[in-house]
Amino acid sequence: MREELLPNLGVVREGKMVNYRSGESFVQIVYAKVQSNGKTELVPLKLHVDGSLESLHSTSSADPQSNQGEMLLANRYELQRVLGQGGFGRTYLTLDRHRFNEPCVVKEFLPQNRGDFEAKKSRELFEREAKILHQIDHPQVPKFFACFEENERLFLVQEYVKGQTYSAILRERQQQGQNFSEVEIIEWLKNLLPVLGYLHDRHIVHRDISPDNIMLPEDSPLPVLIDFGIGRSALVQGHNQGENIAAHNYPTQQSIVGKVGYAPQEQIWLGKSFPSSDLYSLAVTAIVLLTGIDPQTLTTQPSIKDTWQLQANVSNGLVQILTQMLQDTPARRYQSASAVLAELERLTAAPPQLSQQSTTTTITTLSASPAAPQSQMPSFTGLTARFTAQCEQELLNYIGPVAKFIVKKTLAKHPNFSPEEFVISLAQQIPQPSQAIEFRNRLLRS
Repeated sequence: MREELLPNLGVVREGKMVNYRSGESFVQIVYAKVQSNGKTELVPLKLHVDGSLESLHSTSSADPQSNQGEMLLANRYELQRVLGQGGFGRTYLTLDRHRFNEPCVVKEFLPQNRGDFEAKKSRELFEREAKILHQIDHPQVPKFFACFEENERLFLVQEYVKGQTYSAILRERQQQGQNFSEVEIIEWLKNLLPVLGYLHDRHIVHRDISPDNIMLPEDSPLPVLIDFGIGRSALVQGHNQGENIAAHNYPTQQSIVGKVGYAPQEQIWLGKSFPSSDLYSLAVTAIVLLTGIDPQTLTTQPSIKDTWQLQANVSNGLVQILTQMLQDTPARRYQSASAVLAELERLTAAPPQLSQQSTTTTITTLSASPAAPQSQMPSFTGLTARFTAQCEQELLNYIGPVAKFIVKKTLAKHPNFSPEEFVISLAQQIPQPSQAIEFRNRLLRS
């Protein structure tokens, strides 16, 4: 898939997503840096399409009719249309003639513009993915059916999931001025985390979690995790079952892949991935669904990354959980999906907490009311020496003498922070989520 396929897209900038809409069709191409043999190039890692593909079929070599003219693979799989294309292959919707024309998905290994060495390595990863998928047996991951070679071309066959991606659902909601609610996202996380736990227990890291790769089937309320990426699944090797799963002892394949904005730094820039890398991407996806904020804006602008909750009506508890999942350093994130799930269970079992945005609104309303004792509410018009001293004393109770240094450093770095932003920044220095929530509540509700 190259630019000439959709000439109206214009110039592609490094690490950007490019969108194109024609009628009811929506096309999104994700470009990212790939390093190979000391060279860096910008390649299309993902093509996502919603709507009709007739225009693409007429101009693209992705049309199965233009590829040696056959419409039937392995004398069994009848190709219908192209579903998507990435840097390593192409995906087709097909009908399985041996299963009463049941729809299924066929992925073709088709590396683009790569030398012999890269093609060989890509093929090895493609075959490895087939072995990985063959091991997965989970109702929220498409079933693996077959892997075969025909006319020197390699194919995978998987279950077809009929439904919508969450990126498509979000676009529909935004057209109505809506995003996802906290209740929906918490339930969504609770339904997806066991899937990640299942994969991580088998030393598989997805490495490409985003709204494009999570689907809501038409016949099930449970989200389905799709597209492990042709040749891009991370099979973790050499892990000692007796060791604690942590970043420093969880070796992975060294390949730089992922979707810019969703993938963490260790994956995009270093080619390393851990279970916590998937948790990072899942947190970005959740925040995008909650706010509609562009993921690259969210992860590259500290002011947005630290204050996104002001654009969403969410509780302090959920903010704290997502914030820890979103830490830049892998070791500071939750180390397993089960740990996040346990925090979510505690959150939903506890009395509901006001969001930071709701807290600000409540404070303003109470302060304006003659019946509200002013002495009970802190001043939120700006940081004062009294308020920062109170923050330092409270933080001291949770992290010890280093609190004084952190408060001074935060003040020097962000002198224009509001009290809310100041407290949120300090709370991120508390390792235990429950204690961080308690710290914020004491200062913002005292």
